Amino acid sequence: MSSDNPIEVLGIDAGGTMTDTFFVAADGQFIVGKAQSSIDEASAVVESSKDGLEGSGRSLEEVYGQMTTCVYSGTAMLNRVVSRTGIRTALICSKGFEDNHRMGRALQCYLGYAFEDRLHLNSHKYDDPLVAIQDTRGVTERIDCQGTVVIPVRVEEAVVATKELLKTDIKAIVISFLNSHANHSHEEVVRDAVIAVIKDSGKDIPVFASSDYYPSRKESHRTNTTILEAYAAEPSRITLKNLSDKMAALGGKFDVRVMASHGGTISWKAKELARTLVSGPIGGVIGSAYLGKQLGYENIACSDIGGTSFDMALIVKGNFAIGRDKDMARLVLSLPLVGMDTVGAGAGSYVRIDPYSDAIKLGPDSAGYRVGTCWEEGGVDTVSVTDCHLMLGYLNPDNFLGGALKLNVDKARQCIKDQVADKLGLTVEEASAGVIELLDASLQQHLADMISSKGYSPADFVCFSYGGAGPVHAYGYTQGLGFQETIVPAWAAGFSAFGCAAAEFEYRYDMSVDIAMPPDSSDEAKADACDTLQAAWDSLKVKVLEEFKINGFDSDAVTLDPGFSMQYMGQLNDLEIVAPVKNISGAKDWPAITEAFEETFGRVYATAAQSPELGYGVTTAIMHGTVEVKKPAIPSQPDAGPEPSEESKLGKRKFYFKKKWHEADLFLMEAIMPGNKMPGPCVIESDATTFVVPPGFETFMDKHRLFHLIEV
Repeated sequence: MSSDNPIEVLGIDAGGTMTDTFFVAADGQFIVGKAQSSIDEASAVVESSKDGLEGSGRSLEEVYGQMTTCVYSGTAMLNRVVSRTGIRTALICSKGFEDNHRMGRALQCYLGYAFEDRLHLNSHKYDDPLVAIQDTRGVTERIDCQGTVVIPVRVEEAVVATKELLKTDIKAIVISFLNSHANHSHEEVVRDAVIAVIKDSGKDIPVFASSDYYPSRKESHRTNTTILEAYAAEPSRITLKNLSDKMAALGGKFDVRVMASHGGTISWKAKELARTLVSGPIGGVIGSAYLGKQLGYENIACSDIGGTSFDMALIVKGNFAIGRDKDMARLVLSLPLVGMDTVGAGAGSYVRIDPYSDAIKLGPDSAGYRVGTCWEEGGVDTVSVTDCHLMLGYLNPDNFLGGALKLNVDKARQCIKDQVADKLGLTVEEASAGVIELLDASLQQHLADMISSKGYSPADFVCFSYGGAGPVHAYGYTQGLGFQETIVPAWAAGFSAFGCAAAEFEYRYDMSVDIAMPPDSSDEAKADACDTLQAAWDSLKVKVLEEFKINGFDSDAVTLDPGFSMQYMGQLNDLEIVAPVKNISGAKDWPAITEAFEETFGRVYATAAQSPELGYGVTTAIMHGTVEVKKPAIPSQPDAGPEPSEESKLGKRKFYFKKKWHEADLFLMEAIMPGNKMPGPCVIESDATTFVVPPGFETFMDKHRLFHLIEV
């Protein structure tokens, strides 16, 4: 990459195992960096950046000074919730409902547990609430579901409660009343009173009213989400500020953005930072959609394998699904979330023998950045999937993370022998191959189930395989499913970071609305419905523009796209729709709303299932705002012919597959050129990942540096 080709975009994926950086130059060329996530987030990003820029002849200061865009995604906020290490938060709620948060919804008692664990009380654990009962206070008030005041709010009770809470070590206060989405007057007056008491005390404690942040129905979901804003997002904001400051100290003049759960990016200064709770895996879906749009792939099955999980999503006709009221970290939430399925199985998953069945059990816990027993400094004493990779010849023990981690083959062999092979009466190679086959079969089943459960066939899709371990397992979990193609990007290890760089700079706000339209509704009713929806959009528009103003963008630079969620009356699940018009008024605009819903319903489910005779219900008003930002270009290189260059050939290595040892050709991934064909068995290595092509498969690289994996 020449010095006159400035680097403009940086995508960051800070996972539980590795921190990936993806630098994109003006002409679309890219550099991928990787570092362990064993240090604080800011330092891991810097180390990963150094890794990527090593050999380019450019310093961090030079590159950071040139960049215009930086997007971060990570798991730190989610980990903070899972481990219950957020800041001490208090809750002021409707009197009589003080126990609601710690009781949770009924389904929270089994969320995140495997089926067998749901049945055993000895393996079942109820998580601690985010807010302790001693930090919860009730205030007399009541608003019904229509927004009518039934019992006026007793503000003096909130004042007393705040004074009591200030005597403790609380760091934030959340206010969430029943039905505040329908009428937020009680929350507003209590919020103002609480802020006044805090100000008089001389303390600086933030206050979060649910109607200011997430004005949606379903009290548990809304309360949990607002609590997360205080409990986990505020400390994450400090982390992101540290990252921003560190990059600024190294010459950065850009504003760090964060991948949000709905697929766009927001500034770390954003008011609703809890929207970034789940950001890492989403980057891969955004990257797949962006790449597919550029290259003409409409239907894509996304598959991301890291050290701890296997994440799947579907892109249909260029669109990915967004759901609301999802669960995360065993909490029901009111957050829009890119539709994904996750399995707790990855390259770092622990391998154990079930004492009851004498069968191999994988995960769900993982060695994470500590890799496995093969890396002695990691201190891991339980066999991981990576140890098995090493035994089969998949990985180069001297080139893991470019040689930064030296892997001990002998130790891994002994641990597999003692913990797995001897107990099953198998050789180390047979046991290791069995582990890989079991993992591949499990992933294949989950992938097939996800596709078939939505009414599709794998034959309708190309499969994108990415993540640090995606190229290692791509052949195993796609074999025989019948995908149109299996594609592995040359930058698979940093693909989620690439997706972050390709995401829109977007703010999104939602608001619950109650619009019911029976099939025999009058034009007057339809006009009222349009007015209600437009009023909600106008209210949300103000919030969106305020967020962009914080980041220095005038309203003229913002593109506003309204949307809504709709369902047939009587149904439980709604669909999110981009509005066909920017503004609506009068009954004449109602048909456009229903037609947009019908088209989406037919695409997601089936045209034959459309049921307009039931009538329609609008549940949520949505407003998106975007501004134009620099995105990565897709590489395009000339064809170099089928024969790989001599520079790309690294020799041969023994490779165990189907109970036989083979001589596998070794290639350097960075030296492979478009047009090059490589029959299996071969292993294509880079510092950040390894692409395994076993016997019975071959691969070639296209001009966009995408490997196509083919069964022969």
